[in-house]
Amino acid sequence: MPIRLGYACINQHLSDTQKITSSRTMRKATFLTKGLPGVSDLIVSNLSSLEKIMQWNADNGFTLYRMSSTMFPWASEYKLDQLPDHIKIRAQLSSIGQFAIENGIRLSFHPGQFVCLGSQTKKVVDNAIKDLEIHGLLMDLMHQPRDHSAKINIHIGGSYNDKPGTAKRFLRNADRLSPAVYDRLTVENDDRASLYTTQELYDMIYTEAGIPIVFDYHHHMCNPGILSERDALALAISTWYNVKPCTHYSESAQDEGRKAPLRAHSKYIYKKIDDHGFDIDCVVEAKAKEQAVLKYNNDHGV
Repeated sequence: MPIRLGYACINQHLSDTQKITSSRTMRKATFLTKGLPGVSDLIVSNLSSLEKIMQWNADNGFTLYRMSSTMFPWASEYKLDQLPDHIKIRAQLSSIGQFAIENGIRLSFHPGQFVCLGSQTKKVVDNAIKDLEIHGLLMDLMHQPRDHSAKINIHIGGSYNDKPGTAKRFLRNADRLSPAVYDRLTVENDDRASLYTTQELYDMIYTEAGIPIVFDYHHHMCNPGILSERDALALAISTWYNVKPCTHYSESAQDEGRKAPLRAHSKYIYKKIDDHGFDIDCVVEAKAKEQAVLKYNNDHGV
């Protein structure tokens, strides 16, 4: 069975041709100046763009899509019901989520690097939990299942020169999450040796809490640990239950002749993605977004 491929956040075609994006944000100074009416208008605009992106996805056969975590700028600074357009926003979220369900589109989130449950700093952890709870609420308002088919994927977020201790702290803090987040939570292997391999996530996170691992091919290439690609993928897949495993794929920008760190993502992808015989979904994280997937499909006759 061919791998189902998706992309993340920005639809390059719609962005380039119609300036449609669901990722518009604002500076803190603008937020303070325009207040809740300004941010409410921006959220409505972002969700209207997301509606168009979702329609494009359905029209073009894309059934795997990661939504932008910046749809709600400065979301930690207010409650949804405080926004002037909160009724319309709720209706938009409901409609988008129902559209995804009716069209078989698997949705996910990947909150940013500042979401760090393993941090040694209480404020950082508290902010991470607040941010994650917003993602869980959005998934609920979009009628998405409370399981890993609607994953909220994060990294451990650091090791602080103590991977086992940080992993234990991560798990203690994860226990503070509501079911809206915890039941969707996944963790991803890292691209640096100072951080977590698939094997380390399995040993320190999955065996302790049953949180599934999202296998990132590119990160594994940068930081394989002791496992081959196939063995690491198989190990990650073994952590998923009753839901198709999801993976991430990119290649190095160096492969395109660019002067960049090995871990920098390529614009397009060129190699045939090796599923090693497993049935998986895969979010392509190449910079050209859906255009990278379309080129890949054309190159490999998918």
